[in-house]
Amino acid sequence: MAMDLSLQFLFSSLVTASLVTLTVAQQQPLYLDHSCSESGGNFTRNSTYETNLNHLLSSFFRNTTHENGFYNFSSGQGSEMANAIALCRGDASSSDCFNCINSANAELRDRCPNQREAIIWYDYCMFRYTNHSILGNMEVNPIFYMWNENNVSNVAAFSQALGSLLNNLTYMASWGTSLGKFATGNKRVGPSQTIYALLQCTPDVKQIDCSSCFSQAIGLIPECCNGKQGGRVGMASCNIRFDIERFYNLTAADSGTMPTPASSPSYSPPSNNTTTTGNKSNSSQTTIIVSVSAVSFVLLLISSCVFIISRLRKPKLKPKKHEATEAVDEIITEESLQYDFNTIRAATDHFSDANKLGQGGFGAGTLAGGKLIAVKRLSSDSRQGDFEFKNEVQLMANLRHRNLVRLQGFCLEGKERLLIYEFMPNESLDKFLFDPVKKAYLDWERRYKIIGGVARGLLYLHQDSRLRIIHRDLKAGNILLDAEMTPKIADFGTARLCAVDQTQGATSRIVGT
Repeated sequence: MAMDLSLQFLFSSLVTASLVTLTVAQQQPLYLDHSCSESGGNFTRNSTYETNLNHLLSSFFRNTTHENGFYNFSSGQGSEMANAIALCRGDASSSDCFNCINSANAELRDRCPNQREAIIWYDYCMFRYTNHSILGNMEVNPIFYMWNENNVSNVAAFSQALGSLLNNLTYMASWGTSLGKFATGNKRVGPSQTIYALLQCTPDVKQIDCSSCFSQAIGLIPECCNGKQGGRVGMASCNIRFDIERFYNLTAADSGTMPTPASSPSYSPPSNNTTTTGNKSNSSQTTIIVSVSAVSFVLLLISSCVFIISRLRKPKLKPKKHEATEAVDEIITEESLQYDFNTIRAATDHFSDANKLGQGGFGAGTLAGGKLIAVKRLSSDSRQGDFEFKNEVQLMANLRHRNLVRLQGFCLEGKERLLIYEFMPNESLDKFLFDPVKKAYLDWERRYKIIGGVARGLLYLHQDSRLRIIHRDLKAGNILLDAEMTPKIADFGTARLCAVDQTQGATSRIVGT
């Protein structure tokens, strides 16, 4: 009897121990990768920095408050100050967040025993410390990426859907939601497969910087995850993940259809490695100190451009109507620029209103290779449609300047006239100038950059291009902005060609707005 009781007690103890072990194992955060920065230098034992770092790590939760799972804390002063931030995934519960950061805190100190700068990634959180200021600064490096070893069956369709989904989520996450700079979503691929994705930035970085970080992370997908069923890229300020299985909690907002997308990767074959951690040069933010003389120079440059415009006269050629076949013959451009109409229709999801950019004729699309484009669809019943179309293609096919939007191709089929441009993730300047929220991002540094870029674009059109071109419809709505807020002049439908030595002109009709 005593033996039976002993066996029962032993069995009960083993079961209890197994359950406790299983519970602890289930609660153990999933480690992904870490980086001990050599460029940040090392600290010596019992140094001031080590004292500050130990104090920071030991009292991190007691001395920090968080918003949407984001923590930051500093200890010490000057060059010996230790700074730390932690970010939990937007869909993580409070307990998962606490456990993850607690584990990261202890693990990182063991893995990087004497480095001044280090970072660690878990499935539910990221933890980082350094001796330089990090709050509010977008940083790309260090980088890690990993992928699912299984391949998809239709790489082209999968890449197109993935590019569209990631760029839609970039827009949502960079502007922020109730869960911070975090967004999840899904998109169907064919009748039986769905892609799920998650994007997140540290909430201390600006919208423009967050969008730029996402763009760079998405750009790494071809190096690791092309044709794979899942993948993830982690950076210091942002991270992205996708998979054919849902991996995030449904407490997070999950939208199958998102608004305006941002920039997209161009997919190519991945590397042969199964796991890769990348180290690239740190991205830095350039601070422009603007003096009165610099402002005067820009104003003088713009005034000169306006003066040139006022003195140019109209060209000798008059517009005339062309049939579609004649227009194609007369377009002076490479044959490779012409796209099939069905290709563009598929890229824009049948010209879906969900992809429409503003109130104009532009819409976003994603080509089969994952490349994001902007499609301008001219009105099919416009009497000037053929002329404006031919005019814009002829001009844009021969223009190459960083402050002019680049023509990627065209389509002319039946009554359909489509112009395909590079996609500008921040849309047009008027969206910032006249929006009570977005205009806050147009600080003087960015305004100065935009003014200078537009002036350089006009100077190229009027003086440096082999064709002298007058835009005739320059306005905020025709100044597009890329991911770095670089301005690019667009919409050359009403532009006029002038002789190189032409200094005067007249017009018989009003154009522009």
